[in-house]
Parts: sequence; structure tokens; C-alpha cells
Amino acid sequence: MTGTTLDDYTDRYARRVRGMTVSEIRALFAVASRPEVVSLAGGAPYIAALPLDAVGEMLGRLGSEHGTTTLQYGIGQGTLELRERICEVMALSGIDAACGASPEDVVVTVGGQQALDLVARLFLDPGDVVLAEGPTYVGALGVFQAAQAQVVHVPMDEDGLIPEALEVAIADQARTGRRVKFLYTIPTFQNPTGVTMTEERRQRVLDICERAGLLVVEDDPYGQLSFESEAPAPLRARRRDGVFYLSTFSKTFAPGLRVGWILAPHAVRDKLVIASEAQILCPSAYAQAAVTTYLRTMPWREQLKVYREVYRERRDAMLTALEDLMPTGTSWTTPGGGLFVWATLPDGLDAKAMMPRAIAARVAYVPGTGFYADGTGNGHMRLNFSFPPPERIREGVRRLASVMEQDIAMRRVFGAVGGPGSRRSGAGSDAPGPDLA
Repeated sequence: MTGTTLDDYTDRYARRVRGMTVSEIRALFAVASRPEVVSLAGGAPYIAALPLDAVGEMLGRLGSEHGTTTLQYGIGQGTLELRERICEVMALSGIDAACGASPEDVVVTVGGQQALDLVARLFLDPGDVVLAEGPTYVGALGVFQAAQAQVVHVPMDEDGLIPEALEVAIADQARTGRRVKFLYTIPTFQNPTGVTMTEERRQRVLDICERAGLLVVEDDPYGQLSFESEAPAPLRARRRDGVFYLSTFSKTFAPGLRVGWILAPHAVRDKLVIASEAQILCPSAYAQAAVTTYLRTMPWREQLKVYREVYRERRDAMLTALEDLMPTGTSWTTPGGGLFVWATLPDGLDAKAMMPRAIAARVAYVPGTGFYADGTGNGHMRLNFSFPPPERIREGVRRLASVMEQDIAMRRVFGAVGGPGSRRSGAGSDAPGPDLA
């Protein structure tokens, strides 16, 4: 025996399990949830902004008055009434019947995460390539990793994914003979950067993917959380063929219900349902009824406005605190919606190495390494502003700035705090930093 392991099942796992790692965000939850810690880490919506008394009464009636259906099994695609309501929600963003949106092509999922997993199950073989913005959503990286696919990041700047860089990435993969299956993108209020792809780039990205025969997986959890003006129309509102539109009610209603959806090309719909049934048999009838009833009986459009105002106030509080308190050399994005700010640290600081000192100072964030497939991005961090109130946001930024100042002082005295090579190791982590500042 050459070594030992605490896991007696190591040699029994399937090959796909070998690369599985703990999410940077999930690993923080236990610490960040402590009341003394100001958490700028997660992406939780501010549920207290909902009319909780009315929502509670509604949920109670679903069990007491409609329990024979809401507590029963359902169908794999999701209820027709909910799919019809989902089409009403999408129509607000411009995805309507005129561009081919139909309840028949909607598949209800257990949150947006299952929607991602279903697409991966249908289209990814081991060794396939997925193109994705760099940085990108950590949950998507986990799904693609589980499918044994390789993620190749495409640089972005303050206007979103760079079309010329997408063309280069497609050409590079073609030269190496690797099979690119789709582009995964969060074009509106992107997670983790908060930036939004411009109108002009949206059309160019679609045209590039069409010429290359590349599918587009559009993830849009935040598009209806715009602060200043309406967000650009989704990619799916511009083109129906080859575009999969994924979204969720987790950010606009309640993440605890775990209800999302896919709008898929018609030919793929049945395969998505079959794959979903193999995973979960059917989505929760109770959760679907809750979302359906909320959309049918409550002023959900007005509630969207409430969320927008709450998050705009908190976004402004974070931007003001960053401007007032952050050390020289720090830069950050200015999101027009969504839940996140992406910060670039002063040269020499390492967000991942700094985490233990930040936790000791009772503040949490997510290091940028969690948003890159290759683990680079240590010169960046994601900051969430949706959950803490404005005064806690400022206090969290104050604590974080103090930790950064201490690291800067230590670096002056002792050299690189995180050790040789700790800062922005690799072109993948460094490329978007200056552009996103």
C-alpha cells in the first residue's frame, strides 16, 4: 500500500466522480451563516420583501383545501397551468408567442440547477467542450464537470462576452479537433460579474454561434431585476432555433420552492422530459401549485418592482461603501441589476489566501477562483448585496477593507502574502480583470 485514505469507497466510484470538488460557495455557508459574520458571499434573495402573511395563508390553503392534488404525484413536464403562467412571465422580457414561445415547449424543473443538469445530460459526452464566459456561474461549472466535459472560458469586459474572443475560441477548438457542444452564457446581470451583454453583441454572438453550428444555452435568473432601465431582450427573444432558455423563480419569488424551467426547441422537449423523469419522476406538485397560485392571485409584477427598489438601494450602498473604504488599486463592476458586484483586488493580493483572515474579521465573500474551471481568478472576489441591509453591507465592506489593508501592509514588509505565484496564476484569471474594472 502506497498511501491511505479516509474514504473506503475510493476505488469503487465511477470515473465521473473523481474530479468532483466542493463548491467554493457551499463550503462558506456554515461560517457565513453565523450571525456575527457579515456575509457578502451567497446569492440569497431578500425573502422578507415578500408579503409573507399572504404567502403563508396561500401555502396553507394549498394543503388544507387542495391537498388531494398538491400532495400527489404529477407529470414529468410540469402542470399545463404553470407552463402557461411561465409563458406570461417570459413575455415580459420579450419571449412571447411571436418568437415561438409555447407552453408545449416548456419543461418545469427543480430550480435552474436541474435545468442545467438536464441540458448537460442530453448533449455532453466525456471530453466534449463547453464554451463559457470567464468567469462564470460556479453551479454550472459543477454540472459540466460532473458530465466530464471541459470548460473553455471566453473573455468578457464591461459590455459582456467579447464576440471576437468567441470566434477565436471556436477556431482554437476546431484546430485541436475537440468537439464544442454549446456556448453557456448569462448575458444579463451576469453571475458573478453583474455585467450585461450589449444589444449589438447579443446579435453578433448569435450569428457567430449559428455559423459555427453551436447551440446556445442562455441562463437568465436575473433579467427581471433591472435597476435603471429595462434589460436588453434575451437571446431567445431574438432567435428560437438552437437556443435553450433557462430561468427560475428562485430570485423573483422563493428559492425554497425550487421551481425553474427550460424553454427548449420543440424537437428536444420530449427528451428533456424523459431525462427529468429518470432523475426525479416529476417536479413537486405542491411547489408548482404554490408558484401557479402566486402568479394567478397575487400582484407579482408589483412585487418585482419592490425587489428592484430594495436591491437598487443595497447595490448603491455597496458601491458607495466600496468607493469610500476600499484601498487604492481596487476596482469593481457597476451592475445595472441582479445581485452581485465583481471586485478586482490591488496587485499582489490573493482573495483565496485572504479568506481565513476575512472570516476571522467576521466578513465573508467568494474568492474568484470558484468561478473559473481551472481555479484561477484569485485576484478577484464576488460580493453579494441582495441579502444584508445597507448598514450591514457598509460594515462588511469596512471589515473587508481593513483585512485588505493589513495584507497590503504585510506584503510591503514580508513580500507576497499568499506565497510565490499566488496572484492571478494564469492568463485565464488575469484576462478579464482590467476589462471588467
